[in-house]
Amino acid sequence: MAKSYSSLKSVLAELLPLHRTIVSDDMDKALEIVGAYLPDAAEYTLETYAPGAPIWTWRVPERYVVHEAYLETEGGERVVDFADNPLHIISYSLPVDKVLTWDELEPHLRYSEKRPTAIPWEFKYYERDWGFCLTKETFDRLPRAERYRAVIRSEFVTDPEQGLRVGTGVVHPEGGPVNASGEMIVQAHTCHPMQANDDLAGVVTAIEVARRLAEDPLPPGSMSVRFWFGPETIGTIAYLAHNEDLIPNLRGGIFLEMTGNKNKLAWHHSRQHDHLLDRIAQYVLRDTEHEERDFAAAPANDERVINGPGVNVPCISLNRWPYDEYHTTDDNLDIMHEDMLVEAADVAEEIIRIFASNYVPRRTFRGPVFLSGHDLWVDWREDWALNRAIEKIMMRFEGRHSIFEIAEEVGLDYWKTREYIEEFRAKGFIVPQPIPSEAHTA
Repeated sequence: MAKSYSSLKSVLAELLPLHRTIVSDDMDKALEIVGAYLPDAAEYTLETYAPGAPIWTWRVPERYVVHEAYLETEGGERVVDFADNPLHIISYSLPVDKVLTWDELEPHLRYSEKRPTAIPWEFKYYERDWGFCLTKETFDRLPRAERYRAVIRSEFVTDPEQGLRVGTGVVHPEGGPVNASGEMIVQAHTCHPMQANDDLAGVVTAIEVARRLAEDPLPPGSMSVRFWFGPETIGTIAYLAHNEDLIPNLRGGIFLEMTGNKNKLAWHHSRQHDHLLDRIAQYVLRDTEHEERDFAAAPANDERVINGPGVNVPCISLNRWPYDEYHTTDDNLDIMHEDMLVEAADVAEEIIRIFASNYVPRRTFRGPVFLSGHDLWVDWREDWALNRAIEKIMMRFEGRHSIFEIAEEVGLDYWKTREYIEEFRAKGFIVPQPIPSEAHTA
């Protein structure tokens, strides 16, 4: 049974201390924790991809294991220690055990000029090197005449059973999945060790949305919603490369990240820019103070894969970037706010509910429908706007306009329009056609 939580921030706090680098033991622990909070209906599963395996133009990276890592003076005074904070080493640092002069050591040290009391996060996933991250204050205090011992005891594991892992769960509409309707995908990445907003905030926001959709399912015939968790970019590439048959079934996506700080929400367009999904996002955010950005404007993440070449599934992203604490140890629980996490969940949920429940009505009737004879007439004294829109709505039952597009054109609320169109469907006057896939087939 799915674990309960008192707040989204409490789930985030449980995940925060883990060394969640792209392929690692703590990444596995994080994915297990995520699965424990997802609703049972999602039937959460993990997939593993062997290190070195080709995935389109990439290869699956090795599992990274750090046994210990520290920097100390030749006299034995410890300067930084991985045991104190995993950000103290550059992620995927090579093994090293050397005594170095200051001039030899300095090129391997990283600090933040803007955040002198914070440890920055840096990584060398593919261009392998080694290095330590420390506060600017610590860097400035280090004696230049000293010699230093740099120790990183790390290994790169290629065991196929210890490969890159991702977790997915699917929440279906009321009545179960409808193959023709397809799926929507919601993503959040579980990597970036010891950082809260990037992107554990997106992870817990996605968990909340999944639970809401399980507790209050989408209407029958809607899209299913797939929730994806794993390492940024490479995780999505590995997942889709191993599940290419899924791509044509995807109708749209949302990438969630950095949703917990105090900035106003920002949404990034899909690559198509004016897609139905973009217009739904604009509609949902119409009364919310927000920022609007182009596709893949900074920060660009897995939407570049989902909505990129050879996939092309329309995908937007929601975030609260930029923020000063980004990629440092100052990205911690202190800058997380429950109301911001919940607001992002509210927005994402409504976008999903509209996009996934939308369909294209196609008429089965000829001539104007005898409205009063079929209990479809709306009294103008009770609902003037809908009464005035009925003819316009019926004129758009030619299989070319979705419900959302009809609502846009007649100036009505989506849910009111859908409820009225559903009355035509119940009487057999329209048949629903699914939103078509725009995914590339190769």
